[in-house]
Amino acid sequence: MRRLEADISRRQMLGGMAAVVGMFAGFGLAPRQARGQSPSRPVLLTNLRLFDGETLSLRQGVEILVEGGRIAGLPAPGRGPADAQRIDCGGRVAIPGLIDTHWHTTLASVSQIVAMTQDVGLLHLIAGQEAGATLMRGFTTVRDVGGPAFGLKAAIDRSVVTGPRIFPAGAIISQTSGHGDFRLQNSLPMMPGDPADHASRQGMSALADGVPEVLRRTREQLMKGASQIKITAGGGVASQYDPLESLQFTEAEMRAAVDAANDWGTYVCAHVYTAPGIRRCIAAGVKSIEHGQLADEDTVRLMADTDTWWSIQPFLADEDANQYTDPKAIAAQRQVAEGTARAFEWADKHRVNWAFGSDILYGGGESQGRHLAKLARFMSPLSALHRATGAAGRLLTLSGARAPYDGRLGVIANGALADLLVIDGDPEEGLDWLGDPASLRLIMKGGRIFKDELSEDTE
Repeated sequence: MRRLEADISRRQMLGGMAAVVGMFAGFGLAPRQARGQSPSRPVLLTNLRLFDGETLSLRQGVEILVEGGRIAGLPAPGRGPADAQRIDCGGRVAIPGLIDTHWHTTLASVSQIVAMTQDVGLLHLIAGQEAGATLMRGFTTVRDVGGPAFGLKAAIDRSVVTGPRIFPAGAIISQTSGHGDFRLQNSLPMMPGDPADHASRQGMSALADGVPEVLRRTREQLMKGASQIKITAGGGVASQYDPLESLQFTEAEMRAAVDAANDWGTYVCAHVYTAPGIRRCIAAGVKSIEHGQLADEDTVRLMADTDTWWSIQPFLADEDANQYTDPKAIAAQRQVAEGTARAFEWADKHRVNWAFGSDILYGGGESQGRHLAKLARFMSPLSALHRATGAAGRLLTLSGARAPYDGRLGVIANGALADLLVIDGDPEEGLDWLGDPASLRLIMKGGRIFKDELSEDTE
């Protein structure tokens, strides 16, 4: 009987794996062929210029040695190991893999109606497809700040599908009537015996009122594997009910989330736009402000003084912006766009720690690189690129021991994880090449090559 049970279990496992792979293959999500280096043979990238993610200039006279999924060294030309697999970069620039610090893996490629009404299986399959496209745009890491990303992260980490590294926050924790309350008004009032709404059941948001509920919802996301916690501390452009300037969560409620996160060695980030909301977040111990384009200069100065991080999006109400039909949302979007240039100016003036995020929603994922390129309108191209590499990597370290990946990200340096790109383009002159995935000639994540058009040049 034991032998029969073992055989049945083995057959079920193999059949289940085949079914999963077949299901993903039907959506174009079968694991891509990715070349990994041989354990006994390192990879050496030669004939290149280097942007290391931190220094705001290009370096010459170095090569990049990759071994065991990490950067093993930056030897001078001709000094690398003789047995290494060599890839000639043809004089192109090598940069770290890009990081988007404000991404929603399950909401980037679907409409709001689909997200709120369709079977969650469809939502996850579309998210898996988008994850592969995200990696092919050069974004090797994303910080997911709201949504059921845990399963997709596990699938990527286990090579079921391809995609970026994911730092998941899990469900957005919101007060009743807050930015993360996606219920329709006809579902009110909620009574004690009522079942959870669709968004809560699927892990998109978690409603909490009062300190005990905030503690419970925060701890649930930590139990699921959250690397950081996301709360809503003010209204949003896409909100159906709450005004943009509304304050959400009392300081005591915020501090409950912060305390629970601190107990697990991680931090809270908060969706908020206005100066009063940002100040309340800082007082409660929130470590990262998401958006914040309506801050005043004194509040920005306070962010710098308290070492509070700022994840800023280039919200410009242009052709790449999230599209809305509600006049209230359009007016709020215009208001935020007017504060965007000022936010970049004050962040630089007061030396706030800040990083790039896109916050693309509802079908605009292909514009991710273009969003990053827009930063070059407000600063030098390399300074802009730094905000999606070295600076973004430092923001990710706030997760401490809850960080899901062991190693530095956003830099090309000894010991860092080997996430890097080789590009057709000059990042000292501009970033327009980010809008065209064809400009990425090599994409490597963790030492695995997911795209290689350099070797073809030499064949």
